[in-house]
This record gives sequence, C-alpha cells and structure tokens, in this order.
Amino acid sequence: MSEKKLSPSKLKIIVYGRLLIFIPLWSVIFFLPAGTFDYWQAWVYMGIFFVPAIVFSVYFLKKDPQLIERRMRMKEKEKEQKMIIKLSYFLFLTFLLPGFDRRLGWSDVPVPLVIVADIVILLSFGLSFLVMRENSYASRVIEVEQDQPVISSGPYALVRHPMYLGVMLMFLPSPLALGSYWAMIPSLLIIPLLVARILNEEKVLVRELKGYQEYRQKVKYRLIPSLW
Repeated sequence: MSEKKLSPSKLKIIVYGRLLIFIPLWSVIFFLPAGTFDYWQAWVYMGIFFVPAIVFSVYFLKKDPQLIERRMRMKEKEKEQKMIIKLSYFLFLTFLLPGFDRRLGWSDVPVPLVIVADIVILLSFGLSFLVMRENSYASRVIEVEQDQPVISSGPYALVRHPMYLGVMLMFLPSPLALGSYWAMIPSLLIIPLLVARILNEEKVLVRELKGYQEYRQKVKYRLIPSLW
C-alpha cells in the first residue's frame, strides 16, 4: 500500500530544508576533523556533490515529484535490509577519516588523481540522473507498489541495478577525491553491502514484481556489465 502523498508545496519545503541542513552538516564532517578550511579537496567535493543534488531536486520536483517522494522514504521493511543499513553506518568513516588525514598528513594523493576521482564521481551522478529519469519507482527502500512496471530500457537494458552501480562509482573514488588513501579501507565495505542488498532485493522483486523473472533472463548482469 502506498503512503499518503505530500502536497507539492510541502514536498518542496522538506527537500530544500534537508539541503539547507546537509550542506553545513557535511561542512562540519569535513572541516572540523581537518582543523582548517584550507582543504581544497573538500571544497571541490562539496561542489561536485551538492550542485548536482540541487539541480536534481529542482528538475525532479518539477518533472516527477512522485520520484522525489519515493526517494525520501527511509524505513526498510525487509529484515535483511535493516541489518544491511546498520552495517552501512561504518561507511561514514569514508567521509570522516579524510579530514583527520588532512590534519595529520597521512596521505599525499597527487592532484591529477584527485581530479580523476572527481570526474568519476561526476559521472556517477550522471548515471544516477539517467536511472531516476528512466525509473520513477527508484525508491530508496526495497518495495514494490501496486501496478509497478518492470523497467528494462535505458541503463536497465545493460544491468539490472544501475543505481547501485552509480552508488559504487561515487563511494569508491571519494577517499581519493578528498585526498586520503586511508579512507579507502572503509569505502571498500560498499562492495559487500551492495552485493548483499542486491541479492535480497532480487528475491523480493521476483516474488512481488510481475515480469521481473523474465527481465532477469533478458538482462544477465546485476551490477557490472560482463562481470556480475
């Protein structure tokens, strides 16, 4: 059963309100451990992260507000997914450690490598945009709505879970973009977490989403073309 829909005005207030909270919050996460605002990698990273977030919010609030509302849901119903969410809290170290790394000088990531990482992250946001434009049912939680169709076009013609590919491409280079080698260690946790999430999600989709089994036979790979 679908949740009660928010009015367009209330949805805008919530979305922009969250952005106003998240921007200073992430500033604290990056700059407080660093002990300085002289941390150009973090400034660039925040620009790469929040400019697309604002653009996406404006675009989808106008074109597909139902998608925005689905993306705001956070409460998982599946027991396995609840455990995965708890384990995912360790991923927070991916963004907390680089500030300490900057303060203590543990890493010396070359500027060209930082820039390459930033470019990959930008591409990951581009992929996420294509996924959300293609699939209005791309909720943050594992759920199947009444009369929900199977999406097999766009990025979904290549892999069954392109949104998670975007997430992985965002997480893995983030430590390098923030100038830290050590933060790569917790960032690698995203791989087993995504694998576990996908395997459980597919069980739910096969059980509840009509036509998904046929789609699985058509599109062989879950996350990475020609690999898995």
